[in-house]
Amino acid sequence: MHNGFEGVPPTTLADFLGREQVMDIGIRPLWDAPRIAGPAYTVRCEPGDNLMLHAAIYRAEPGSVIVVESGDLDYALAGGNVCAVAQRRGIAAFVLDGLLRDLAEVRAAGFPVFARGVIPIPGGKKKLGALGEAVRVGGVTVHPGDIVVADEEGVVVTPAARQDEILRAALDKLAKEAGESLDAWEEQHRARIEQALDGLGFTG
Repeated sequence: MHNGFEGVPPTTLADFLGREQVMDIGIRPLWDAPRIAGPAYTVRCEPGDNLMLHAAIYRAEPGSVIVVESGDLDYALAGGNVCAVAQRRGIAAFVLDGLLRDLAEVRAAGFPVFARGVIPIPGGKKKLGALGEAVRVGGVTVHPGDIVVADEEGVVVTPAARQDEILRAALDKLAKEAGESLDAWEEQHRARIEQALDGLGFTG
């Protein structure tokens, strides 16, 4: 079912899911990537270490979005080769509460990465974190199988148990909006704004 989410912008999902399912503004596309959508494969890395993300690229199913809780902003979680292997194995994207390196390579390959930024020094591979547990990424608790949708507007996480309901509501809303002229939207919007102002006693 999650494939249908590629047609739904994060803005529409956020209207239904609210602030707590939207990652904070620090997690951004590192290049002008297309919208991505897929089930979360969750990873927790220890500070200064990226072993578990490197393990995850061989374990996540094709179409997955690998979502990583990282312990630091001092070392890169992955670089060009790890992204290339993930891409070759059918991983949809990385969403990292952390940093990347080799951005030029990753951009040239067209692999979508949403992260806090870049740094040229890699982390170690000596500490066990966790795979397939709930993680906290960009202020959102992400469970394995939750649907992650990300583009230049941000990263939104739909809980797996609500995916059918949310997708149906979002597609209905998009269809309604597609059939509505700007004139009609403006008329309703202006009425709503004036009503809000009146209710607050604004007379300007």
